[in-house]
Amino acid sequence: MFQHRLALILLAGVVPFAAGCGGTQGTVVTFPASAVGKEAEVLRRQIDRFQKEHPDIRVELRKTPDAADQRHQLYVQWLNARASQPDILQLDVIWTPEFAAAGWLLPLHPFSPDVTDFFPATVEANRWRGELFALPWFVDVGMLYYRTDLVKPPRDFADLTRQAEQARSKAGVRYGLLWQGARYEGLVCVFLEHLGGFGGRIMDDKGRVVVDSEAAVRALTFMRDSVYTSAIVPEDALGWQEEQTRFRFQNGEAAYLRNWPYAYALMQAPGSRVRGKFAVTAMPAAPGGSPTAALGGSQLAINANTRHPEAAYKLIAYMTRPEQMLERARVAGQFPPRPSLYDRKELAEALAIPVADARRIIERATPRPVTPVYTELSGTLQIWLHRALTRQAEPRPALESAAREMRALLVRVGLSRETE
Repeated sequence: MFQHRLALILLAGVVPFAAGCGGTQGTVVTFPASAVGKEAEVLRRQIDRFQKEHPDIRVELRKTPDAADQRHQLYVQWLNARASQPDILQLDVIWTPEFAAAGWLLPLHPFSPDVTDFFPATVEANRWRGELFALPWFVDVGMLYYRTDLVKPPRDFADLTRQAEQARSKAGVRYGLLWQGARYEGLVCVFLEHLGGFGGRIMDDKGRVVVDSEAAVRALTFMRDSVYTSAIVPEDALGWQEEQTRFRFQNGEAAYLRNWPYAYALMQAPGSRVRGKFAVTAMPAAPGGSPTAALGGSQLAINANTRHPEAAYKLIAYMTRPEQMLERARVAGQFPPRPSLYDRKELAEALAIPVADARRIIERATPRPVTPVYTELSGTLQIWLHRALTRQAEPRPALESAAREMRALLVRVGLSRETE
């Protein structure tokens, strides 16, 4: 009932941007986004400039919750009702195939977008069955933070364990490594980075579940051993999310931390005990694997029922221009998905993280499975990963159970013919 009331309130909560639009004449395009903070600040400026460049188009901001699950629920309500507004959708990276398969997004091929200057993983995540349905707006990636006064970037997982153990025994830090082990989406991202590091995947290029491979068993076994054998990861971390791990690293309690870019500026702020004493790199890999960074970020797509597709695409094209991305980086600290910008002095001055480090990690970005039922698949995987990490199940049978349930789901929804 609360969510229903919230939806009704937000459906009415449209904030117009009138500057430079010549009153209420012309085409009106609605854009849902956060209405607070630095993101809202830069969005307002960019929309104002867009309207001056396109006086025949008026943009209205539709306020939406910042919480991803609440925003997703509102989108589903609106789009399932075939509402023509909002015209543009700001999507989490894992939503694009779900919404595309439901028929809620307009394919972008009629507009011939040039995607050559985007990191390949950010484009791959926005395709469904060969069609492009969204353009990357900004990118987020998992990264490994390390204390430069205690340890070095690990060469591989064995080196990570060795250095983390030494930091605990010789330097006296409380934790060797922190990652997000609670049963939620963050755990899948942590597992994905270990999985790629051991040469495994959750699903292959044909959409088949392969999360029960030998590489996956090795990855999950290493994660569990990190908690109970080498003990570089505290058992308490199996209930922690991003902020619990960030606070502890920032307080000087850990040698390594797996987290997202947002933590960098916070840990460089005055009062941080690790200010000036940490750097970032990608998670390491074992022989046969590759350093892997879970891909996150935001995309812009067009509502399939919009009455103004051309105007909507003009706004998306404007928002994803290099100069707009540089401004977002400067004001909101968000990573551009265009590799060419990482050679620009403006970006180096805008980001808290050294741009060369950021680019190296983004080049390791790996999307989570691009499928319309990702949320359901992830929910199943979270359960079995957590059971293995809390010693309720062994890694191999846990992954076999997860794979069996995930395959059955794909068969049930008509996305696979696998029966086992």
